[in-house]
Amino acid sequence: MKHEKLAAVDLGSNSFHLQIGRVVDDQIYLLDGLRDPVQLGAGFTRDRRIDRTTQLRALDALGRFSERLRGFPKGAVRAVGTNALRVARNAEQFLAEAEQVLGFPVEVVFGKEEARLIYLGVAHSLAPSTEGRLVVDVGGGSTEFIIGTGLKPELMESLSMGCVSFSLKYFPQGNLDKQCFNRAELAAANEIERLVEPFRREGWSQAVASSGTARTVASILASMGWCERGISVDGLARLRSHMIKAGEIGALRLPEIREDRLRVLAGGAAILNAVFSELGLETMDVSDSALRQGVLYDLLGRVQHHDPRETTVSHFQRRYHVDAAQSARVSAMAESLHSQITTNPPEDDLLVLRWAAALHEIGISISHAGYHKHSAYVLSQADMPGFSQHEQARLSRIVLAHRGKLGKRELEGLPVRSADWSLIFSMRIAALFCRSRNDIRFPKLRANATELGFVLVMPAGWLEEHPMTQAALDEEAEEWSGLGMKLELRSDAEDRLRAAG
Repeated sequence: MKHEKLAAVDLGSNSFHLQIGRVVDDQIYLLDGLRDPVQLGAGFTRDRRIDRTTQLRALDALGRFSERLRGFPKGAVRAVGTNALRVARNAEQFLAEAEQVLGFPVEVVFGKEEARLIYLGVAHSLAPSTEGRLVVDVGGGSTEFIIGTGLKPELMESLSMGCVSFSLKYFPQGNLDKQCFNRAELAAANEIERLVEPFRREGWSQAVASSGTARTVASILASMGWCERGISVDGLARLRSHMIKAGEIGALRLPEIREDRLRVLAGGAAILNAVFSELGLETMDVSDSALRQGVLYDLLGRVQHHDPRETTVSHFQRRYHVDAAQSARVSAMAESLHSQITTNPPEDDLLVLRWAAALHEIGISISHAGYHKHSAYVLSQADMPGFSQHEQARLSRIVLAHRGKLGKRELEGLPVRSADWSLIFSMRIAALFCRSRNDIRFPKLRANATELGFVLVMPAGWLEEHPMTQAALDEEAEEWSGLGMKLELRSDAEDRLRAAG
């Protein structure tokens, strides 16, 4: 479905952003934006939980965003969370409240997925080029490094260091002495060191910095006359000296810098110094686009059926030498069963089922024994461009459950009313009937969902003619019984009698 307007919500470790754009052909023209300096990454307790005061501040910001998003259909809005929500131990609790307040689901993205989206946003803001670009995004809790050509990212890394976390750790109480800078820059250099060789080997012709830290630093350098355009190594050195001379944040005299940006400037500047030093940079251009613009273009691709997740699934099928004919058999039967036991299922459910069928056997390339466990592990841990953490976890869970015991630890917390049970049932029955791996003629199956579980209806006499399948289905019924659910097997004749009675 095409939408005239799209919206992106970025729940960053420093600021929350809402960006709204108008779609014209394959381009997005920015219409409106809101920003709130929530500083989620500054609200951590010692046990890595986001404190309640910070949560309430974040929920207030999302409430304001929600007002602006009234009337937007679900498919026209994408909200993503980054580093703070990747590492917070109470992220799940906060996200449940956040989604209720915002009115839209929030996806927490892995670091490399964040890097991909950042590059997508930056690349759309730059002139077309066939030469390699280095993009560095210093965020509140993480810093992303990407090398790409045109609109395609080719090398991506995400490091757990950001302007908020570094400012809190290395510049306590706003102290700006030389030792603080030395410690922060050394810590950042140690993080960057591991990616220097592969990035230099890949090479680039242009270096671009993005996000608030870079724009703030570039603005300071320009207003102070220390750099005419972008960020330079000399300009950074002068900013560093200026900050050390001031001695503390409160004594800094810098033009037109917001208070919330001033509080995290030292950490961001230290990271940029280390980036310039380790990668041997002299200058960097600065882009006004970053994650939220990348989310908009990624969302545009999804609604125009250029979904990067489909590309990832196809890549994994090739990479792990999947038997495409077998995955197609399982997919066709699973989708047929699912359509019978659900009414108007969300599109996300249908996509997850299709992807689970496409990828359920990738673990065979590792070991045939327990291959579903290997498949599930790969899907939960691999970098899968386009997928959020939640989507990967859900896909992994369904693939893990498609065969073997249903009493797995990973399924224990799945609510009885979860839509995933219907997906799991459809996958399990499809895999059971398709295990001969041949294009045989399957019996006409009918399926229903009940309050107690599921009903599977087959032609009269078919099970008697196929004792191996009957034994497998009897075992399947026992598995569901162990969960307190019922799988009832009937013939179509029995079903007609029940309907008549």
